[in-house]
Amino acid sequence: MTIKYALMGPLCLILATLVLAAAPAHAQSLFSTTSHAADSATPALPDPLTEEAANALISRLSDAQVRGLLLDQLNAQAVEEGADDADVNDFFYHATTGAVATITEAIKRVPLMFSSQARAFSNFGNFLGVDGLLRLLGFFALATFGGLAVELAFRRIVRKWLVLPPVAPADQTLRQKLGALGARLTGNIVAVGVFIVAAYLITVYVVPQFYHPFIMLVGPFLIGLPRMAMAFVRFLMAPDNPTYRIVYTDDQTAKAMVFHNFWLVFLIGLSFVLLPFNAANGVPMGETRLGFWLNFAVHAYLVFVIWRYREGLVTMMRGADADVSPIEEQIARIYPIFAIVVSIGTWWVVNIVVSYGNFELLANAPHYKTMFLLFFAPAMDTTIRAIVRHAAPPMTGEGPIAERAHYAAKRSYIRVGRVVVFGIVLILIGRFWGMTPGSLASAGVGERLAANVLEFLMIISIGYVIYELVSLYINRKLAAEQTSAGYDPDTEDTGDGGGAGGSRLSTVLPLILGVSQAAIVVLFILLALSNIGVDTTPLLAGAGIVGLAIGFGAQKLVTDVVSGIFFLVDDAFRTGEYVEVDGTMGTVEKISIRSMQLRHHKGPVHTLPYGEIPKITNFSRDWVIMKLRFTVPFGTDPEKVRKLFKKIGQEMMALDQFKDDFLQPFKSQGVFEFDDVGIVIRGKFMAKPGTQFVLRKEIYNRVNKAFEENGLEFARREVRVALPGLEDGHKLTEDETKTVAAAATQAAQEMAADRAKPEKPGD
Repeated sequence: MTIKYALMGPLCLILATLVLAAAPAHAQSLFSTTSHAADSATPALPDPLTEEAANALISRLSDAQVRGLLLDQLNAQAVEEGADDADVNDFFYHATTGAVATITEAIKRVPLMFSSQARAFSNFGNFLGVDGLLRLLGFFALATFGGLAVELAFRRIVRKWLVLPPVAPADQTLRQKLGALGARLTGNIVAVGVFIVAAYLITVYVVPQFYHPFIMLVGPFLIGLPRMAMAFVRFLMAPDNPTYRIVYTDDQTAKAMVFHNFWLVFLIGLSFVLLPFNAANGVPMGETRLGFWLNFAVHAYLVFVIWRYREGLVTMMRGADADVSPIEEQIARIYPIFAIVVSIGTWWVVNIVVSYGNFELLANAPHYKTMFLLFFAPAMDTTIRAIVRHAAPPMTGEGPIAERAHYAAKRSYIRVGRVVVFGIVLILIGRFWGMTPGSLASAGVGERLAANVLEFLMIISIGYVIYELVSLYINRKLAAEQTSAGYDPDTEDTGDGGGAGGSRLSTVLPLILGVSQAAIVVLFILLALSNIGVDTTPLLAGAGIVGLAIGFGAQKLVTDVVSGIFFLVDDAFRTGEYVEVDGTMGTVEKISIRSMQLRHHKGPVHTLPYGEIPKITNFSRDWVIMKLRFTVPFGTDPEKVRKLFKKIGQEMMALDQFKDDFLQPFKSQGVFEFDDVGIVIRGKFMAKPGTQFVLRKEIYNRVNKAFEENGLEFARREVRVALPGLEDGHKLTEDETKTVAAAATQAAQEMAADRAKPEKPGD
């Protein structure tokens, strides 16, 4: 089973919906009968329109024709006035007062609606007679049940397409699941199409031509279209097979969506049938405002369903992913409110269009298409997340950096998918409402207003997609560089200074990312403003003047920027490296176009403009040598100490925990000097920058333990005070003892102060 079935099913549904939605434009001609055709035809005004010609015309017309002629003239005048004065004020008038007047007029005509509807049925019944009605019902039943019989036979043939296993296999991929669901959807759509074709052929070859209009319109709208819509919702919801469900929600909501979707589309189809029926049988469409109440019923029904199953819709919008961001959670919570607002807003837009008198704009039901397109947002969003979850590239590398980069990449793919869908939705909505620069003026909403808004949104959408793609590419490269170098700026512990840092590319990429993002934002904002008629020349000129002012008034800033460029070209420092700048030491935490930030290993952060940096001493480039001093008492065998140091170095080189951090093992450098305490023996090792402090701590621990096991000791500092003439210390007087104690204390303090002086890394 391939995924092509998943694409064929929705395509069949869209084509069928477009074909059926176009039928109302021709519905009146299908319903027209010979006895009412002449009565319902709208006469043309004589040219020239003189008083005698007008009186002669009125004397020949019926009341229905006079009303139709008057409505046509009023509509034409309204459209003409709207075209002449279609400005923003006119639009706001129709969006408020005009829409309210439309609603008020519909309420006033409620009593007339029932009597006029009865008149339409009476006219139709009188035209056909009792025998004709019975024949019509019989022929309709023949075409319907005949089509159903053919459909059932077809379903038996393709039964394997229409039946899903009760539970999806555990190892089934998204592609296989969509293939199975798409096959069922395609089979259901084709089965309904077989029913429509079979009913049509029975009607053409069996039913008398006189009854064709009723059967050919009622059958598709009241039987075919609701069943096709239900098949599509079953494709998304899989109410009887939760493991196949594409849109994540509970079983109750899934079954309710399928049930209510059928009756909602049936109600829409009823309006497509009933309004042309009335117009063809002596009740013009604008006379009773029945269309207003049918449209109101659709939106009221929809609001009821949304509110009734709001928790299920929240679950649907949230999706099955565990890593839902707080913003997505909030959007999911408010989605039912959004859907209700969309329903009410679409209903209000219809009233605005009616207040303009542009009924032709509603002929193909753009309001219903727009509304259902927006309501399928959970399905589209869940589908995007499912596709990203299964089709996103695998994680590159290992560790926390790779994990964060992989998660950020998936979020970027989801955002890009959402923006692409948003752009497609905008294009489709524009096509539904005929929003082209040439047609918006006739729609009465102002060509510049609607067209500019649509174009502005499209340009911003394209810019955002490019922004995300560029950010995604650079961030992936940055994560790959940091992962390969083993550097994590969030968890890197540089000890007393001298972290390994990142690569040269990982240092420059954040700057490139910031510059690229700023350039994309500025460019597409200027393009969007220019496309909606805003003159961007003054903005560019102002930017040039500001740049010139900065050049003259902020020469120090220019010096900082230029110096920073040369420092980066020379690769003098990288992010995460431990450096010294004119006595200021710290880890390079952040760089910008004019300055760098150094964080000292004790916490303080220093910000240094590039123009004030005379030289940089880098303690983290390539390798670092640590030299350790050990003082042992006089008489200790240096050769024994050397062997212990060599053994410790070999043992640490053999451990997986430390072997990759050493560039040269720990070893003895022999006797360094003699002091007043004992023999100073020095050891050293070469390591990767950033690892030397952990290695040093481990070496101290191992040396201490080895000395203890081998009976060696470290020399202890002693303070000896020699007083001339007092060789016999036990004969000291009390004053002489105090003098000796004071001298010893002073010497001890001097030695402690000397030992407390800070050392630079590597000393």
